[in-house]
Amino acid sequence: MFETVVRLLSAPLLLLALPLTVAGCGSDSESTSGTGGGNDGPGAGGAAGGPGAVSGWDWNGIIGTGQSLAVGTTPVTSDTQPYGNLKLSLGSSTVPPFDPDSGELSMVPLVEPIRPPGSGFPRPYPDNIWGETPHSAMANQITALVQAEPGGDYVSVHSVVGESGQGMSEIEKGAVDTGTTGRAYAASLFEVEAISRLAAESEHTYGVGAVVLTHGETDAGNGTYDDQIVQMWSDYNADISALTGQTRSIPLLVSQQHSYPTTAGTRSVATQIQWELGLQHPGDVVCTGPKYQYEGDDDGIHLTSRGYRQLGEKLGQIYYQLVVLGQEWQPLQPVGVARDGTRTIVVTFHVPVPPLIWNDDLPSPHQEYLSEWALGRGFEVRARATEYTITSVEIVGDTVEITCDSDLPESDLMVGYAVTSDGTPMAGGSHRWGHLRDSDPLVGLSTGDPLPNYAVAFEMPVP
Repeated sequence: MFETVVRLLSAPLLLLALPLTVAGCGSDSESTSGTGGGNDGPGAGGAAGGPGAVSGWDWNGIIGTGQSLAVGTTPVTSDTQPYGNLKLSLGSSTVPPFDPDSGELSMVPLVEPIRPPGSGFPRPYPDNIWGETPHSAMANQITALVQAEPGGDYVSVHSVVGESGQGMSEIEKGAVDTGTTGRAYAASLFEVEAISRLAAESEHTYGVGAVVLTHGETDAGNGTYDDQIVQMWSDYNADISALTGQTRSIPLLVSQQHSYPTTAGTRSVATQIQWELGLQHPGDVVCTGPKYQYEGDDDGIHLTSRGYRQLGEKLGQIYYQLVVLGQEWQPLQPVGVARDGTRTIVVTFHVPVPPLIWNDDLPSPHQEYLSEWALGRGFEVRARATEYTITSVEIVGDTVEITCDSDLPESDLMVGYAVTSDGTPMAGGSHRWGHLRDSDPLVGLSTGDPLPNYAVAFEMPVP
């Protein structure tokens, strides 16, 4: 895995890999509507203008899948819809069986909760909701950004199908419905088919703009997690296009998890993969960045209701740039690493909005366990089982210079950031975090909070 990172970092970031392809879903294709007609026709816009802008549909679908951080928490605060964003109401229908032609189905304003919360554990669709999800905040952030342009408007339609506590084997295509798990993927297609029908009946166009994957805790040690995510991207593109008729590629937006494994000294395979896939499949699988900066629950795993809205606002900004404007988006991430003398490592970053800044409001990691990195602000230096003491970290332009107190070995040297657990989470936060952020001026519509981009968690070899 780490050898892959070095190879990718040796090439310009935009040329890291060819996009994935699925028949009828090439990433450079023009979009068409499904049952509602071509999206180049009258009323099919909905996106703001500007260079690279991509026309949307009347109704732009966004599917949210994953595990507990995908299905929300209490209290619910987004209980009104200020724009025209929508969700599917099941009415009084019993689901499953999945009947997209049921007369009980209808489109209603997007508010939280997406559906009445279920009870017990596990909770499969349609009882999978726990409370406030990121989706209302995401939808409203997108619309606000589009409406900031003269004459702009945008309606997104959100489907939330994730299953708390479940790994990829329960939310991917082919998952077995056990009665308590395994419905997420089938529920996605059910909602897409139902919304397509309702769009056609009301003379609206409809297509799916993105799938949001908020996941990774259960699969923290899963060495095939990358293959499963890529397969999920491929399956969603093939199956959704068959229902909507769209030819535009549907990106999979993936955020990093920072909780599991929780044991001191452990690192997450899934978190590394979530970052690497964004490098390997640019534009198709998009790493949206970390979640350690958002307001967290005291359990060190979940977010508060405000934290879910912060996440949704950032997702809305990324979706706006990537899908509405049709422009590239990358997280704050490393693009190169080198040595400077015998004791200093220099990591070069892609910075979405310069300059780089330290956030001193977050507590410092590694103050008790792994105290060799207490001055690292989240950075880590090791070689096999040896941790090297960091004496300073300094921002210089788009780089961070990491200096240690002794000469570093010529081989097996690794530099990381927000990778290794201390065994206890920061107060109101995750088990892994750091201080490095950019200067993105975004202020969330729902929370009013500044939402700069924070550096992804990563580990890579030092040549």
